[in-house]
Amino acid sequence: MRLSLYHFQADRRHASSMLSYVKRKASLACSLYGIYELCPGWACTISYSPMILKLILGLLWCLVHLVISFFGSLSHLKNDLECYLISFKLLPKYRNLHLERLAYLGVVVDSREAKNALKVKQLLRWFSTIGIDYLILYDIEGVLKELIQPGIETSTDGNPINSLDVVADTKASCCRHGGMFMECLSSSDGKEAIAKAANLLYSTCCNSDNKSEIAFTEADMTHALKAVGTGGPEPDLLLVYGPGRFHLGFPAWRLRYTEIMYMGPLESMKYGTIVKALYRFSRKYQNYEENMT
Repeated sequence: MRLSLYHFQADRRHASSMLSYVKRKASLACSLYGIYELCPGWACTISYSPMILKLILGLLWCLVHLVISFFGSLSHLKNDLECYLISFKLLPKYRNLHLERLAYLGVVVDSREAKNALKVKQLLRWFSTIGIDYLILYDIEGVLKELIQPGIETSTDGNPINSLDVVADTKASCCRHGGMFMECLSSSDGKEAIAKAANLLYSTCCNSDNKSEIAFTEADMTHALKAVGTGGPEPDLLLVYGPGRFHLGFPAWRLRYTEIMYMGPLESMKYGTIVKALYRFSRKYQNYEENMT
């Protein structure tokens, strides 16, 4: 009898707990139903939350892109305005360039852009006006060698005029533009120079007594290049006009301590940009001796 009474009380407590659980669930269901009636799109909003997050991130990306584009355009506008003022000599700090350390200036031009004769010759006039003494011109295919002809200058209407005092040495690919000496190089000059220097080093090795102990160094290669007459001076500054930020195959043995600056495409060259590049070079600190070999 006691056991039956115990089971009855246990079943009663279990039924009571189940009833309270059902009441809580029913109350929650009624609450949710009431909310759904008040806001029918509530459930859809929960399912659309990832889409809203993607939309917000997309808007933020567009905003950042617009801000960067705005500051980029502002920087280009500032640069163009500064170049315009420099061309009219309205900025005092760019009027007198100190070019004492710029003994040799190198200019690399992409061969496709070097075919624009008017641009190239305008560039040469600017360098002559600035006061460059020694100019080293380079393009891969040798277009500049064919373009620069003795005693001929092209006017703005495309007709040749004899306005420049140009004396050329076609054998050495060198010429003089007024007071500026010009040297023209191409990739063939580099290949020929390496071949001649290698032959000289090989003949030196064959004539040496200690053939097994010979080890060629950079200094040996430099002396060999000078011995065959293809060493040439090393430019202090190299200006690159082309599609990319690289020297387009300019002889590497002449770039040991050279400062390289990318100037953009030749089509968009500006006089003020050249003056700014030369000014920045004159302000740089170089921690090596001038007479290092």
